Amino acid sequence: MKINRRAALAGAAALSIAPSIVRADDFPSKPIKIVVPFAPGSATDIAARGLAAKMQEILKQTVLVDDKPGASGQLGAQITATAPPDGYTIMMGTNSTNAANGALFKKLSYDPDKDFAPIIRCVLGVNVLVVNNDLPVKSVADLVEYAKKNPGKLNYSEASSSQRLSGEMFNQLAGVKIERVPYKSSPQALADVNSGQVQLMFPDLPQGLTQIEAGRVRGLAVTGPKRTSVVDLPAIAETVPGYSLVFWQAMFAPAGTPKPILQKLHDVIAEAIKDPATAKAMTQGRTEISPLGLDEFAAYVKSETAWWTKAVKAAGIEPE
Repeated sequence: MKINRRAALAGAAALSIAPSIVRADDFPSKPIKIVVPFAPGSATDIAARGLAAKMQEILKQTVLVDDKPGASGQLGAQITATAPPDGYTIMMGTNSTNAANGALFKKLSYDPDKDFAPIIRCVLGVNVLVVNNDLPVKSVADLVEYAKKNPGKLNYSEASSSQRLSGEMFNQLAGVKIERVPYKSSPQALADVNSGQVQLMFPDLPQGLTQIEAGRVRGLAVTGPKRTSVVDLPAIAETVPGYSLVFWQAMFAPAGTPKPILQKLHDVIAEAIKDPATAKAMTQGRTEISPLGLDEFAAYVKSETAWWTKAVKAAGIEPE
């Protein structure tokens, strides 16, 4: 049978541009790495490690956690964004890396919108306002009064977008001026509150509560719109009307990761966080497991990006 050369070439060309069929049946066939864009001991690191153990059990494959802190999460986010889109490098991102940083920095090392594929939201939480034990304030009202009477004497430390916005939102709504001191990692920022190098901070509740319970800092209030059952502290909003800030932790893959791989990762993580022991390991009883599915989470990220952009501008924060 004689084959027409032109037809053969056309068929070969068609095959070369046909989309490949991606199967998730054999995924993963090697270790998966979860990049954490914040320091060891942070709430994001704790959540990732608690999750990784259960994922490893379900997948029968090694799941590693790799902390890459720096620049409000930019370092770890860039590493993930430029990784091969094959599902083997994913990131436990947050509202900082994937919603707020675009409004806080004039130039990012990655594009929060274009460089990631949302997989699943895992956790919701709040920050907590803590102060050095030697600071003569025992309530939010005391802090506001002290800040107004002692201009230029108070500083707050921060190592993430949510911590920074917590501080600047407080300044704006309470009518005070507490100076910001940026840090590379939350543990170091909080350690300097303990020692008195800076006077206050808005760390995530899991990290802050550990220090409060140890007596190293004094807790004043939480940043959510209302009190939480996790700790017996008021909400800042009870003294400063309109104040409200929550944070989230969620899994992302590099953009271009095939949908079947994203779906398998989503399903595995969704199964993992239903396990009570895993939920406890991830949250330490101080945040809330709050999953969102693939499409729902993608829409949520867009709405959160809009909210954080508006909140950053309202707080008077100039992009760096």
